Amino acid sequence: MKAVVYQGPRDVTVANVPDPKIKAPTDAIVRITTTNICGSDLHMYEGRSTVERGKVLGHENMGIVEEVGSGVSRVKPGDRVSVPFNIACGTCRNCVEGWTSFCLRTNPIDGVDGAAYGYADMGPYDGGQAELLRVPYADFNLLELPPGDAHEHDFTMLSDIFPTGWHGTELAGMRPGDRVAVFGAGPVGLMAAHSAMIRGASEVFVVDKERDRLDLAGKIGATPVDFSKGDPVEQILDVTDGRGADCGVEAVGYQAHDPSGQEHPELVLDNLVRSVRSTGGIGVVGVYVPQDPGAATDAAKHGRVAFDYGTFFSKGQQMGTGQCPVMRYNRHLRDLIITGRASPSFLVSHELPLDQAPDGYRHFDDRDAGWTKVLLHP
Repeated sequence: MKAVVYQGPRDVTVANVPDPKIKAPTDAIVRITTTNICGSDLHMYEGRSTVERGKVLGHENMGIVEEVGSGVSRVKPGDRVSVPFNIACGTCRNCVEGWTSFCLRTNPIDGVDGAAYGYADMGPYDGGQAELLRVPYADFNLLELPPGDAHEHDFTMLSDIFPTGWHGTELAGMRPGDRVAVFGAGPVGLMAAHSAMIRGASEVFVVDKERDRLDLAGKIGATPVDFSKGDPVEQILDVTDGRGADCGVEAVGYQAHDPSGQEHPELVLDNLVRSVRSTGGIGVVGVYVPQDPGAATDAAKHGRVAFDYGTFFSKGQQMGTGQCPVMRYNRHLRDLIITGRASPSFLVSHELPLDQAPDGYRHFDDRDAGWTKVLLHP
């Protein structure tokens, strides 16, 4: 089969690789219909991770079940499914408590709880930027979708970014009527803004500097904040009479940078501490890593990010972090899509055949105007 393979920094190719096989009775093979390039994939693409050469990438996947193992009884060949990026066993302590993003069984790497498809340090699993994907524990992990091809662009967001954006608002403790500050208008930040609007936010501020992304935020009813035009904290405080937002979402991660492009890994965390009111919450769904040899500071190279904890403490704020347990939200979000209450496909900018994935990666990584979300069709 054809698949997108990591060859080195800023070098991915579409190569022929062996088809996946059923390895355990609980496995399924899914024929991919749509798979996405995620902002998190760019950390690997840029060489800012430990991903090994030869890895098949892709953790935002959906398709049609092609084959199932003898132990699979709920899903069957022909079912249309969304594949959560988390690979979870369903029976360990964390899975039973709903934290499928921190499964205790699926990742053999010492000290790392949680597994995912096609991602650095998340286990030995190939990704789905390919024609076929092996899904372990298929009965537990796969989300069934209505047959046919309706809502394809919306449903493809259910594997990661829509639940992750929703998770950011949940971690922040958002309540109806809140003013919400979202830092980062990439796909996850826009999904956090969309989620906050659905959940009844009175106002959502979306901070970025890319015009195309800010325009999308405005189109869904959020208030764009261009940090290249001035201090985003002051802009938020000015329109809230100095009170600040009730809660905030960090959707940028460890490669945060100022308008000049210089990296400051603590920048967004500091800005959220300043722009969220006392006793407010902050949800961090932007990726941070224990080691980053390419970091801007020696401390950050070892995962130590020196944000303004003193002010965070003195304001009595709360913070939630970590990868999204997709299965906690995906069924509900699927039904919001079906009933027309949610339409996450608003951010899709490009659809490409799998063969053009290297071009898609390059344009998305370069932040070329208009390249807000790239879908691949094997």
